[in-house]
Amino acid sequence: MNPLRHPVFRWLFAAQIMSLLGIGIMTVGLALLAYEIGGVTGAGKLLGAIFALKMVVYVVLAPLAEVVLSRFEARRVLIGLDVLRFVLLLLFGMTTDIWQLAMLAFTFYTASAAFTPLFQAMIPAILTDEKTYTSALMLSRLAYTFESMFSPMLAALALLFVVSSSLFPLAALCLAGSVVALSFSGLPAAAPLKKKRAFTERLTRGLTIYFRTPRLRGLFLLNLALSCALAWVLVNTVVYAGLQFDNSDYYTWLMAAYGSGAAAGALLIPRLLNRFSERALILGGCVAFGLLSFQIFLPLPIVGLMLLWGGFGAASSMVLTPGGLVLTRSAEKEDHPAVFAAQFSMSHAGWLIAYPLAGWLGSTLAPTTALGILGGVCLLVTLLATRVWPSEDPLERVHSHPDLPSDHPHLHDPEVQGAQRQHSHVFHIDDLHLRWNP
Repeated sequence: MNPLRHPVFRWLFAAQIMSLLGIGIMTVGLALLAYEIGGVTGAGKLLGAIFALKMVVYVVLAPLAEVVLSRFEARRVLIGLDVLRFVLLLLFGMTTDIWQLAMLAFTFYTASAAFTPLFQAMIPAILTDEKTYTSALMLSRLAYTFESMFSPMLAALALLFVVSSSLFPLAALCLAGSVVALSFSGLPAAAPLKKKRAFTERLTRGLTIYFRTPRLRGLFLLNLALSCALAWVLVNTVVYAGLQFDNSDYYTWLMAAYGSGAAAGALLIPRLLNRFSERALILGGCVAFGLLSFQIFLPLPIVGLMLLWGGFGAASSMVLTPGGLVLTRSAEKEDHPAVFAAQFSMSHAGWLIAYPLAGWLGSTLAPTTALGILGGVCLLVTLLATRVWPSEDPLERVHSHPDLPSDHPHLHDPEVQGAQRQHSHVFHIDDLHLRWNP
């Protein structure tokens, strides 16, 4: 059950850590570069525009990148994309104009939109045991959590010895570490498609499976519910800390509590999944986050607020960590890259809505009122998700194939019954199963 005992996963996990560190340090460097180029008045707008560009690229280009790169060996694609990002990070340090920064950022985020879903889809391909894969999801979520906590600290430590432009070569060095780890991983080539598909079909395949599968539609809504409330934590905590304590330094304490809660929640996920379904766990995380949001109206001291932020972190891990397991159960192995790309695109579409909404509400209303509203939105969207993702959701489903000839290979099953050719197996949307309720 320990995924780190698997030699390929060990290298992949090392590559993920190095890649996340590089991107975290790059984000700090990007903020400082935006300040140098845009000054006091323009830095925020410039950085906001870059992050908005990032979300648009992730939403639009992730499915397209999966289609374009699916014909190549996965390990070579991942290494090639990391090498490209390595080169781009070196170029960031030489940037002096806004148009150069925008073009480099667009290219970098395009490479990331191709890299991340493919990387995520490779993990269930090598860890076929479900419990081991669940543990791997926990480790992956921990990696994201610790990156958000330690990348700024590492960047701040580096700035004691080097100038801000040197952060980009430091980030590039981390990407070089990712390239080395991927090179030694021994990652097998992805299995080829059973038949060649038209470009438009390959482009829409992941999204078609995604939106024809009720549990995946429910997963999208639950991710959207979480992002609405979590966006407030990520955007407005610094404002809230400044208003509440007349000192924005408390922001670091609150976000450290959030990260600690997220790490603790991720560690508990494998045990919780032994007792609860993914649906129950993800729903519980969204409900918990929504209800916790209303605690912001209480007169809590800093310790109480840190516990509240820790609760936010634990609830977010309950929602985000089991998602990979839901995806792998909802598609054939050959369709995993397309479905992971669809999830990557649609989850970022939710953030594209949530970030501006949290920022607008936080600047228009009192931060506490804004969180209360977004917590309510979280609960309402969660309620909608319970109708979309039914509680009775077996993996094996009884269905029929009246249009298939009796000698079709798919019907080589002794339990096929009647003229409707009814049988049961683990059900996925694919070429032979075009509808969820045939």
